[in-house]
Amino acid sequence: MTETAPRPTLEAVAARAGVSRATVSRVVNGGDGVREPLVERVRKAVEELGYVPNQAARSLVTRRHDAVAVVVAEPETRVFADPFFALQLRGISKELTAHDNQLVLLLTEGRDDHARVARYLAGGHVDGALVFSLHLDDPLPGLIQRAGVPTVFGGRPGWSGDQRGVVYVDSDNRGGARDAVRHLVGLGRTRIAHITGALDQTSAVDRLDGYRDVMVDADPRLIVEGDFTPSGGERAMRELLARCPDLDAVFAANDLTAAGALRVLRESGRRVPEDVAVVGFDDMLPVAEQSDPPLTTVRQDIVEMGRLMARLLLRGLDRQAAAQGIGVAPSSVVLPTTLVRRTSA
Repeated sequence: MTETAPRPTLEAVAARAGVSRATVSRVVNGGDGVREPLVERVRKAVEELGYVPNQAARSLVTRRHDAVAVVVAEPETRVFADPFFALQLRGISKELTAHDNQLVLLLTEGRDDHARVARYLAGGHVDGALVFSLHLDDPLPGLIQRAGVPTVFGGRPGWSGDQRGVVYVDSDNRGGARDAVRHLVGLGRTRIAHITGALDQTSAVDRLDGYRDVMVDADPRLIVEGDFTPSGGERAMRELLARCPDLDAVFAANDLTAAGALRVLRESGRRVPEDVAVVGFDDMLPVAEQSDPPLTTVRQDIVEMGRLMARLLLRGLDRQAAAQGIGVAPSSVVLPTTLVRRTSA
């Protein structure tokens, strides 16, 4: 076992910079009232000595942990298999890193995990939480509210109860779905099917509503529920072909669903787009560009959604600190979507 050198202390930094310990503490913890020449001397001493602030002691001064919990209401098998979550986490991580905050990832598999997450958040380990992929019957919103943790949600809230003060970031799911279906109508398609996402999530409900906005008199048999996964897309596509073999277009609730549908169409001998045109949603490049054929889809900026979630949370925390807990909550944001045309439709 090797011996480690003692960590530099505030006193050592103060001695090297020729200032008081209190001055070093104010500079290290971001306080005001220190003249710029002294700030530079302290920063130089910190760098020379390799001083790292003790986070526990720093938290006592700043009342901040510089850590944010990211709660994904999905099992780990789903999170690590779906590139949507990787893109959203990338955006969150970029924004938190830029503000020297740590990301603490929490996944939920069942009711026991909900209780564990709630206890962790209530325990004062993090400054706030970013929560996404919620389902309508999920108890997390209520548990988080009782924990009293500042929170920004990914996706339009759909749970019952008081939603005043709820801040969220979402995409224009309904408008994007309308654009997708109008594009298919513009191609002359008349038997346009829709494979939904999991209908206990507001994004899937909004995309279904967008489809219905355009296909007002659609045959109910042309709508089959999926679950945002490739296997769900395969199952739904087989059901659609059995129900409505004369369908000539499919709007899938996301790119993974569309990828599954494309596989079944190929297996059944249907040509895309000649026989059946297909449009997805998300524009996740590893999926959309490598599909056969490349996928026409509705683009939402998933990375930017993650960045905005983190930005809104940090902005709210800064306002709270500035106003000694009376800060004005940031507003929710709905990002626009765009149709990206490739060769599947």
